[in-house]
Amino acid sequence: MSKINKVVLAYSGGLDTSIILKWLEDTYGCEVVTFTADIGQGEEVEPARAKAQAMGVKEIYIEDLREDFARDYVFPMFRANAIYEGEYLLGTSIARPLIAKRLVEIANETGADAISHGATGKGNDQVRFELGAYALKPDVKVIAPWREWDLSSRETLMAYAEKHNIPVDFNKGKKSPYSMDANSLHISYEGGVLEDPWAEPEDDMWRWTVSPEQAPDTPTYIELTYAKGDIVALDGKAVTPGQVMEQLNRIGGDNGIGRDDIVENRYVGMKSRGCYETPAGTIMLKAHRAIESLTLDREVAHLKDELMPRYAELVYNGYWWSPEREMLQQMIDSSQDTVNGKVRIKLYKGNVIVAGRMSEADSLFDERIATFEDDEGAYDQKDAEGFIKLNALRLRIAARKRQQ
Repeated sequence: MSKINKVVLAYSGGLDTSIILKWLEDTYGCEVVTFTADIGQGEEVEPARAKAQAMGVKEIYIEDLREDFARDYVFPMFRANAIYEGEYLLGTSIARPLIAKRLVEIANETGADAISHGATGKGNDQVRFELGAYALKPDVKVIAPWREWDLSSRETLMAYAEKHNIPVDFNKGKKSPYSMDANSLHISYEGGVLEDPWAEPEDDMWRWTVSPEQAPDTPTYIELTYAKGDIVALDGKAVTPGQVMEQLNRIGGDNGIGRDDIVENRYVGMKSRGCYETPAGTIMLKAHRAIESLTLDREVAHLKDELMPRYAELVYNGYWWSPEREMLQQMIDSSQDTVNGKVRIKLYKGNVIVAGRMSEADSLFDERIATFEDDEGAYDQKDAEGFIKLNALRLRIAARKRQQ
């Protein structure tokens, strides 16, 4: 075990990371710096300061990163229309690069020898945190307690907490039976009854959304304004990326938007069942594809769709800081120069419905050509005959061969 003098811990203030804090001090004989980020999880992060102070931590970082998260991570990802395995909007995945980046930056600022996180040895997050850290600081030392200690069950964790006088219930009230992760893009649920893929999620599990059955009987209309692929106004009022996420989560949640129940393939090899609430993301994906349908060239749009699964896989697997993701991002961003205009969305009982789209400057939709009425010579239908015969040539040659 190498000598560690100081380590930066991604600290939530909860039981697990509080145990990790004490374990790091005891195991490595080191000083611990805590880092707590507000990325829109909807819970107070400031209490983590008092908890860290009570445990003797001298250097405590509490940061509001909601706008950074939305602007620099969520919005670029949605320019790509990224969705993993056809269903997952990457809510947990996209938060990890930001946390890894700040862990490394704080380590540099404080002269720490290592960083540490509370991800288990079974999940994707350990990969995402550490790939990000190594990409930004190649010689960084990473301590992953769940891969090192012998506290392998909830009982042993509780016994450790009791032995070291670590408060067990920082938050009063009934503890959720689920393992949850939240940020301004989504909230996820794993464990409990969800470990049986046949079991339906319990109604009281969901926190952000009403059930579609209980959503209002009257649809809600919203209008999103786009500039270079990003939402810049909601119902005509200018909004920041962070404000977009907050407001769409509220509006979407009120209309039963964004629930998903998924069995996904983790990067470490196992299948995992999780449930997600992603109201804002569900609306954003539908609306962004709508404005692109009007403003992107056909081959550009099709190429983006071909590359999207690869992009989504890179985000899911933790390669946000890789050269291939950055290369793809440059290409995707360049495609967004003409993605300007407005999309009108109807939200109704869990459904996101495109009710209209327009782009005065960049629309490629030509009504004179597309019309079923008289196009006044804008399109010569006779041209289609040669087009069809040229494209059928190889099919006709192959058919003749078969007939022979």
